[in-house]
Amino acid sequence: MVDHPHLDLEEIVRDSFDEDELQQLLARLTELEPAELALALESMPLEQRLNCYLGLAVSDQIDALMSMRVDARENIFRQLDDQQLRTLVEEMDVDALLELLDELPTRLYDYACSRLDASQRRWLETALTYDEDQCGRYADHDLLIINKNARVRDAIRLFQNLPDDTEYQDTLFVIDRTGRYAGQIQASRLLGQATHLPVDLLIDHDAPVVEGELDLDQGSDIVSRSGYTALAVVDSDGKLLGRLSIGEALENVRRSLESQFMHTAGLDEEEDLFAPIMISAKRRALWLGINLLTAFLAAWTIGLFEATLQQVVALAVLMPIVASMGGIAGSQTLTLMIRGLALEQITEQTYMALLRKEMGVAALNGVLWSVVIAIITYFWFGDWLIGGIIGAAIVINIVIAAVSGVYIPRWLDKLNIDPALSGSVILTTVTDVVGFFAFLGLGSLFLLA
Repeated sequence: MVDHPHLDLEEIVRDSFDEDELQQLLARLTELEPAELALALESMPLEQRLNCYLGLAVSDQIDALMSMRVDARENIFRQLDDQQLRTLVEEMDVDALLELLDELPTRLYDYACSRLDASQRRWLETALTYDEDQCGRYADHDLLIINKNARVRDAIRLFQNLPDDTEYQDTLFVIDRTGRYAGQIQASRLLGQATHLPVDLLIDHDAPVVEGELDLDQGSDIVSRSGYTALAVVDSDGKLLGRLSIGEALENVRRSLESQFMHTAGLDEEEDLFAPIMISAKRRALWLGINLLTAFLAAWTIGLFEATLQQVVALAVLMPIVASMGGIAGSQTLTLMIRGLALEQITEQTYMALLRKEMGVAALNGVLWSVVIAIITYFWFGDWLIGGIIGAAIVINIVIAAVSGVYIPRWLDKLNIDPALSGSVILTTVTDVVGFFAFLGLGSLFLLA
């Protein structure tokens, strides 16, 4: 489980359903760190999430959006009117615009840009010359910069003027008069030095540099392994673009690992736990279609041995399709549930909302692919009855798989058994048994009567 010592998600989500507790809840939410606030909002179904979001100050809304998953903040943007969106972008700085660029409507992005001063606009234009997966796009401009001809007393003054709430600001980034990066100086190096000394004598030349064209995952790996709290990000000419801090680097590493985990089930790590049914169904339909191709390959392989089968050959040939479609649908739900449990986003208050959503997604995808499979089965075997039987069995199995994907990790978690290790094994058993029972049972009922 992810440890959030100041965050009681179960209590927060429970209070979000109670209108009488809303004002007290909003007061608690404003005290959270941006990442905690985003996690709390993502743990709420859409209606409660929007009510809480709109009750926050605009600055807190922006902080929460920047820490949210892409899908979650898109779901918020869809529910805001033009005036609410304009009020939001009026308070956005360049960092926020870069983070939220892909989700903002074009007209609002243009409006936000028109409110930037010349230096901010240049910063934004430079960042946009890099791809969305490159370090140069996300170089942090909240850093201490000093000219190499400055003195130690000037460096000390920069540290003295730092706000109390700044993070990872123990490093000075040194540039020459043309803006080229010359090196960095740790705050500890200034201790005991004569104040009249030039700072370039104290530069740490061993510190690595992150190139702006470098992939964000690679740059984050360099920072996380460097032993420094931040490293300089430079362009191809050696000019300082900004910095990449250890906090941002570790967050990028976490997102990358989560992405790999989610992709094993054909899901996006940015998917919102409570995304609308139609959106979730559309997103998952493609993976189910891809899985269908491999399922038909297995069925074709079994069909090569038709001569050895004595009764209703078509049922034996088509059985793997029923089990496979239920398995992949169940694993998608299971993966989302395991992530939600790991992040403590799922509570007793939200189980029913999540179950209804997953059953809706399963029903839509089940009907869609059962029709496709029934048609293909008819052309394969020339029998509409067999097509109808397999279509009905697939709908039953996908819906049961979704219900199992919600409840299996819940039960395992209550028994202190890791759902990530054993959930898929149990789910596969359920989908196989239910799929074969439904298919062969319907076949026996209608074909052998």
